[in-house]
Amino acid sequence: MAREREIDQPTGTETTGHEWDGIKELNTPLPRWWLWTWYATIVWAVGYWVLMPAWPLVNSYTTGLLGHSQRAAVAESIAQARQAQSGYVQRIQAASLADIEGDSTLLEFALAGGRSAFAVNCSQCHGLGAAGSLGYPNLNDDDWLWGGTLDGIDQTIRFGIRSSHDDARVGDMPAFLRDEILDRAQIEDVAAYVLSLSETVEDTEAVARGAAIFAEQCVACHQDGGTGSPELGAPNLADGIWLYGGDRANVIQTIASGRAGVMPAWVDRLDAATIKQLAIYVHTLGGGE
Repeated sequence: MAREREIDQPTGTETTGHEWDGIKELNTPLPRWWLWTWYATIVWAVGYWVLMPAWPLVNSYTTGLLGHSQRAAVAESIAQARQAQSGYVQRIQAASLADIEGDSTLLEFALAGGRSAFAVNCSQCHGLGAAGSLGYPNLNDDDWLWGGTLDGIDQTIRFGIRSSHDDARVGDMPAFLRDEILDRAQIEDVAAYVLSLSETVEDTEAVARGAAIFAEQCVACHQDGGTGSPELGAPNLADGIWLYGGDRANVIQTIASGRAGVMPAWVDRLDAATIKQLAIYVHTLGGGE
């Protein structure tokens, strides 16, 4: 039996016969343009499934009639970029670091490449802006454990610090308390003297006692006045720049237990041109000697 048509009086639209809590559903068709758009999307989707990679299989997917692969497109783009850069890379490999810095075109290319390589390989420790953090040197200032010359930076990057490479830079600071070289009171006196090199320390007697111990135990590496030695990787203790923190507790901890940070050798991980670009980029950050 056919349903009797019912017209909604306020709108003049036929109802569907559905009613809930006094609310009746109007039989309002979708606009024609909307329906045709919907049909078009269905046709487009079917065409996409046929032409492009789409259907998942057990171990792979359908490649589609066009055989398109975004992975292949990216690989092609990378290959084209490398081809375009190859001329500059070969020139950088053949040139000295000084010659690269003296050539504005090569320098611009090296800085761009060095910045990219730094972000991928070095920023995890030194930070994206190379400002470092506790235990990781700030590469923007002029405080260098092993020297901030262009050649010195290049050597550090190549062979690392306390890495497994035979040519790594190695400098060891004794653990004066753990190795029973000094007792706790002597270490606190040395810390007072070290802090007095860059700030005011009120306990002048402790500073005097620490100075005597420093002259006996520490001058060989840190030099008179605590100015440090890049040849030995001994930091300058008089400039107020601290790798592991400059408060009294951290200085005492450093003297008592020693420090031995490690930087990997990149010579076997990166090609020669990339290492040169990294050295030049770091050298131009603002703190290179």
